[in-house]
Amino acid sequence: MKDPYLYPNNETLKNLFGVVDDLKFSDIEADYTSLRIKELLDNPLTGDFDFLHLCNIHRYIFQDVFEWAGKIRIINIEKSEEALSGLSVEYSDVFDIVKHSESVLLRMNSIDWNSISINDKAKHFAENMTEIWKVHPFREGNTRTIITFCCDFADKHGFSLNRELFKDNSVYVRRALVASSAYFKDLGDKRKPEFLINFISNAITKPAF
Repeated sequence: MKDPYLYPNNETLKNLFGVVDDLKFSDIEADYTSLRIKELLDNPLTGDFDFLHLCNIHRYIFQDVFEWAGKIRIINIEKSEEALSGLSVEYSDVFDIVKHSESVLLRMNSIDWNSISINDKAKHFAENMTEIWKVHPFREGNTRTIITFCCDFADKHGFSLNRELFKDNSVYVRRALVASSAYFKDLGDKRKPEFLINFISNAITKPAF
């Protein structure tokens, strides 16, 4: 199926700048989204940490870049992953995005985070972050959106995450998410969640009272 998000005969995502050179677009996109993420750090979006809240964060971060900012993708996607020897994570089918997202977020919101140990926090948080990331609700920008969402969620529940650690290790975090998501219908369970769990455990900071 032809990808409607790309310019014709090009691998660059259609964007509000009309830039068709992928390298140039990547630089521009990074500048604008970095600015928006910094704004959200100072003024987080309010919400119930449900799927609408997640979509609103994506819309805010990518408002300058994509016409479809905040809207779920309309096609199924695959992304070759070096960590999986070129295989793609099996993301949610386009028709299951809302259902899968709402299921994960309902479970995430139902946990009594203040009653569990740091080790259990790291384990459950990594599991839920992986599950919502594996849905990949948007055509682009899922990792940045979900990390922003999850850090805001942690702040609300009294176990803030070191955002600079995520920023400084963005490549590692994405690979850890890939490794944690590596369950395949044909190949079986190849998941290695320990990398993300350990990272989250190190990122958790104690609340100041």
